[in-house]
Amino acid sequence: MDKFSFLNAAHTAFFADLYEQYQQNPDAVEPSWRAFFQGYDFGSENYGLEGEIIEGVSTQIPEQVQKEFNVVKLIDGYRMRGHLFTKTNPVRDRRTYSPTLDISNFGLTEQDLDTVFNAGEILGIGAKNLREIIEHLERIYCSSIGIEYMYLRNPEVIKWWQDQLNKNDNQPNFSAETKKYILSKLNQAVTFENFLQTKYVGQKRFSLEGGESLIPALSNVLFYAVERYGVKECVLGMAHRGRLSTLVNIFRKPVNELFSEFDGKDFEDENIDGDVKYHLGLTLDKTYQNGKNIKMNLVPNPSHLETVAPVAEGITRAKIDSDYNGDDSKIIPIIVHGDAAIAGQGVVYEVAQMSQLNGYKTGGTIHIVVNNQIGFTTNYLDARSSTYCTDVAKVTLSPVLHVNSDDAEAVVHAVELALEYRMRYKKDVYIDLLGYRKYGHNEGDEPRFTQPKLYKNIAKHPNPFKIYVDKLIAENTIDKAYAEKIVEEFKGTLEREYEIAKKADSSKVREFMQERWTGFERKGLDAILKKEDTAYAKDKLEHISKVVSTVPKGVKFVRKAERILDGRAKMVFESDTLDWGMAETLAYGSLLEEGFNVRISGQDVERGTFSHRHAILRDEISEDRINLLNTNPENKGEMYIFNSFLSEYGVLGFDYGYAMANPNTLTIWEAQFGDFSNGAQIIFDQYLSAAEDKWKSQNGIVVLLPHGYEGQGSEHSSARMERFLQLCGNDNMIVADCTTPANFFHLLRRQMKRNFRKPLIVFTPKSLLRHPKAVSSIKDLASGQFNEVIDDDINPKNVKKLVFCTGKFYYDLLAEREESARDDVALVRIEQLFPLHLEKIQEVIDKYPNVKKYIWAQEEPKNMGAWSHMLQRMDLVKLEVCSRPYNSVPAPGSGTRDKRRQKRVINAVFDKE
Repeated sequence: MDKFSFLNAAHTAFFADLYEQYQQNPDAVEPSWRAFFQGYDFGSENYGLEGEIIEGVSTQIPEQVQKEFNVVKLIDGYRMRGHLFTKTNPVRDRRTYSPTLDISNFGLTEQDLDTVFNAGEILGIGAKNLREIIEHLERIYCSSIGIEYMYLRNPEVIKWWQDQLNKNDNQPNFSAETKKYILSKLNQAVTFENFLQTKYVGQKRFSLEGGESLIPALSNVLFYAVERYGVKECVLGMAHRGRLSTLVNIFRKPVNELFSEFDGKDFEDENIDGDVKYHLGLTLDKTYQNGKNIKMNLVPNPSHLETVAPVAEGITRAKIDSDYNGDDSKIIPIIVHGDAAIAGQGVVYEVAQMSQLNGYKTGGTIHIVVNNQIGFTTNYLDARSSTYCTDVAKVTLSPVLHVNSDDAEAVVHAVELALEYRMRYKKDVYIDLLGYRKYGHNEGDEPRFTQPKLYKNIAKHPNPFKIYVDKLIAENTIDKAYAEKIVEEFKGTLEREYEIAKKADSSKVREFMQERWTGFERKGLDAILKKEDTAYAKDKLEHISKVVSTVPKGVKFVRKAERILDGRAKMVFESDTLDWGMAETLAYGSLLEEGFNVRISGQDVERGTFSHRHAILRDEISEDRINLLNTNPENKGEMYIFNSFLSEYGVLGFDYGYAMANPNTLTIWEAQFGDFSNGAQIIFDQYLSAAEDKWKSQNGIVVLLPHGYEGQGSEHSSARMERFLQLCGNDNMIVADCTTPANFFHLLRRQMKRNFRKPLIVFTPKSLLRHPKAVSSIKDLASGQFNEVIDDDINPKNVKKLVFCTGKFYYDLLAEREESARDDVALVRIEQLFPLHLEKIQEVIDKYPNVKKYIWAQEEPKNMGAWSHMLQRMDLVKLEVCSRPYNSVPAPGSGTRDKRRQKRVINAVFDKE
């Protein structure tokens, strides 16, 4: 008897639907059916559709049912591989892929084309013949939009995408009014670029020509976000390709100001150097005709491509935390990439990995790739190994829509889908706008040198505005006169702005997110060196100490944690010797009581790399995270602390963006070891040290870099102090190397108590965290202040050698002096390396009348550390140096050798050899 005769007794649509469910989520299918389908698939894969399998399963299945299964597999093939066979490339022939979607690859023949299959019902079109089913699939998956989504793993999400794509066969269905609006934005993009090409021939502008559909894409996604989802704000990060068009046509930058920048006019503010026009940012409050508003932020960016992405995410998260009470549906981050950059820059991967992490998630980002198919002069075949430039999306199982940039309606339809996905599932989504680049990389080079064939095609290719005009005329939505009119009107606007620009004497840099900085002023060196009252009442410090040393009711900590809390209490209430971790905790606690928020992130910051912080403790029973500082009933602020993933570049960029948007939050990034900052050098170079001078953007981020020579080898000794000091200029940032817990306490408080912000780099200790002499009293915190210079406590008349030093090396020198019973050597600590408080240093020098020699002593090699900086900046006396000799590495790998070299420097300071 035919063991599969039951298949004749049911409707084939039932099998088709059940088989589709099995393909998407096998566990959701009843076990006996699952076993059947497993056997069927096994036979199909291993013996072919006509072969004998497991007691003849394939041959015993009724032919019509077999064919239904084959049609389901065909549908599945389009869903999984249709994006490889789309009409999305406007200027190149697609690469060929195998196997194709030819029906013969699915056990179907031309004789089946007119056969009606119930499998059409799973597409929402009912029972249709195979020809109609294929036409439907071609329209959905192989037209101007190719979509990758079948790898998402969540059956609910896959089903949602299929339902969305089945609507209108994934084809846009816009009203005449919407079509005219899309045309108007395309006109602005095309006419604007043509105007610049005419007026400023050969000038760098990183033209959007070939990718102009970005403008209607951005315009519509913002409108839909406001209209349909009540979004209040957008943060846009993008590099320079198309940025000028975005500034003018989306962010409404006064065009005459842009033309003044093209004319090369000097900036009206003498206190800044400004930046090139395609790096500047802008904030806009926009009101639509329906009365709804959105705040739009275009983040200023440097030339280093994708660097802006983590900064934009940090800004978004800061606003989610501070403005929207954690509601990420009210703000959307949008990142605009280039195809070469998204494939080639590692920070893209870092940003992708942070997208769902508690400390960094922003409710999903819409990524838009302006895909030129070329990077500077490099063809895409040399620019990546992956099939698509967007394949990084697969890391986070994010869907990708590949769109023909020439098809403006498809582009807008794609951003609608992307927006709805982001708002529904709070995850990233990628849109790959496949276009071209009309000119060379910067309008000044000749692309035909390297891509002659491609640029021959581009030269004769119509722009997307013309393509769309022809389409709308053909369907009687507009006539030719309408198209000509809107072009002339916008061109006239540009001409008027051009004439205004001719009369201007200077250019201006508009401040980014200016409203966030109300009450803050831009200040210079005098303000940085001015004394700030950072004392905090003793009784309040004792209250905070009690809070952070008490186990909350109903909570059970592990015994070691309870010992830590007991130790905190003894420091304050018994011995009055506060270590580094306790002083740091009290700094945060005091700021929280005063209404400031605190955010700390980095690798292992909750505990601290060297187990000194223990900001987060866990309940032994529930394993809940407990931050004792947040249990203080006197708090007006909140502390956020997150162990980061193993990233420096992306995380520091994120936290920099967070600080940029939230000046009243003490935002800290801590490196696991100071040398880890190497991985984030671009952020230091192009944001921290330069943003205020380039973009008028203040930022109060604090960077903690563990530094000090303890025999841990080359990579874990030096935070590369010399590199940060070399970046110091004018009044751009503060660099400190504290030696006492109290001074660190006051430094952190000073950072927030001022009415201006500068980035703060702190070289923090490792061994000093538990050094018996690196302690402070509660009085030092309650009545002191930050000391840029700490003088020695020694009889000045006996001193013949005045030694300046910083950080942990002071304690090494102090130990030698005590052991040698020397009173002729004074040790003066420079706690703030930039800006140097020369007036205080001079006061110290004047105090020692009998000094014969002035020394800068450091444990780093002569070509590293602060020596070069001190030699250049401290010209008050003739300064000599005691250090390790010039070296190519910061420290040796041998602990024995390291101690020997350290001893030589110490001996040189005390003239022992």
